[in-house]
Amino acid sequence: MFQNSLSGRFLILTIVFVMVAEVLIFVPSVARFREDYLLSRLERAQIASLALLANDMIDTDLEQELLQTAGIYNVVLRRDEMRQLVLSSPIPSPVSETFDLRDVSAWVLIRDALFCLTKRENSVIRVIGDPVQKAGLLIEVTMDSEPLRLEMLDYGTRILALSAVISIVTAFLLFLSVRRFLVRPIKGLVAAIKSYAEAPEDARRIISPEAGLVELHEAEVALQSMETQLTNALRQKERLAQLGGAVAKISHDLRNILTTAQLFADRMEETQDPEVKRVVPKLFNSITRAVNLCESTLAFGKAEEPPPKLTWFKLSRLVEDVVESERIAHAGEQVVYEADVPEKMEIRADQAQLHWVLTNLVRNAHQALLSQADGGKVQIKSQESAASWSIEVCDTGPGLPPKAVEYLFQPFHGGARKGGVGLGLVIAAELVRGHGGRLELTKTGHQGTTFTICLPKQIAQSETAVG
Repeated sequence: MFQNSLSGRFLILTIVFVMVAEVLIFVPSVARFREDYLLSRLERAQIASLALLANDMIDTDLEQELLQTAGIYNVVLRRDEMRQLVLSSPIPSPVSETFDLRDVSAWVLIRDALFCLTKRENSVIRVIGDPVQKAGLLIEVTMDSEPLRLEMLDYGTRILALSAVISIVTAFLLFLSVRRFLVRPIKGLVAAIKSYAEAPEDARRIISPEAGLVELHEAEVALQSMETQLTNALRQKERLAQLGGAVAKISHDLRNILTTAQLFADRMEETQDPEVKRVVPKLFNSITRAVNLCESTLAFGKAEEPPPKLTWFKLSRLVEDVVESERIAHAGEQVVYEADVPEKMEIRADQAQLHWVLTNLVRNAHQALLSQADGGKVQIKSQESAASWSIEVCDTGPGLPPKAVEYLFQPFHGGARKGGVGLGLVIAAELVRGHGGRLELTKTGHQGTTFTICLPKQIAQSETAVG
């Protein structure tokens, strides 16, 4: 639709604004025209009265002719503090309005002009003004209002017609200018975007900034930069996908080989050779770590985590399950597990995914405490605010090394615990982000490490409000 296009709306707005401007000019113009009309009648009346004063013997017919020429009924001229009826004729009706043109303000003139235009019936009005050339103190005439209104309508019609012509011509010229200097470059920009969208890998389709307008040129430069980065990213993504496929195949084959080696290592434990018994545990641990690396790589490469299934549940039960499982798994070790979660505290999350995240964080904390001779403590605590739920996993270990902190949530850069491959925290962070929350390293140092899970309540609040 033309009216929904940029040039169409600009054309319509231009016509409207020009017409508004012309209306604002029209009202004072009509008021000025009315004032000039009345002043001209006063001037004619003064000339006619001066002719009579020069010759007192003017007959009645000539007096009536003077009044008709001036378009008035009678003339009153005040000279030397004396009010004198100079020319007169019968008035068809009483005077309805009196207008004094001496020291009148612009607002009064506009008000009287609008009143005259809206008053359709004819009436007799009195007009008072200053005589020309100071030929007296004032001059006063009576006249019909209808001729004045008709003259004002004729003048206003001509002004409006001229305004319409000016508006149309101005709008048309602006319309052509906008199409030439604005709409055409924007259409070219849109066409370049569509062309690039069809084949973003084709570097030849990246836009070349050519616009003359500063704003459009800046938009083209920004678009060129974005398209260049996107094309490079797509190429890199394709290469990484190919590389990932190769790594996955290697990991799969290597896992099978290592699994076989692991079976042989298990059988070697039965030997009575002291040297073999000393070497086998280290060999077994190395093979186990290699198998875990292959399995984690394969899992991360094909991981497509489903969206969380949000349900309400008591957090204390979930935390107790995680803590109890770790206590059983590591019974006899000098590691203490504690849970500080309010019994009645309920959250809305995916119970299975949150269980996995907490288990991963607790195991990382347990691994950190093994480096201490006296063990330590792992604690899970939570708190609730008006906007979110917060879950903290704390340990009293030695803290994370600087390199681990730097690459904490980046895959394959080394894990937070010794022997890790750096995928557990990455997957945990992705699961938390799937809930609209975030997983952060809140504190680490010689006094321990704290990871914080923050889950927002926004979804729960909006659904409660709807219900």
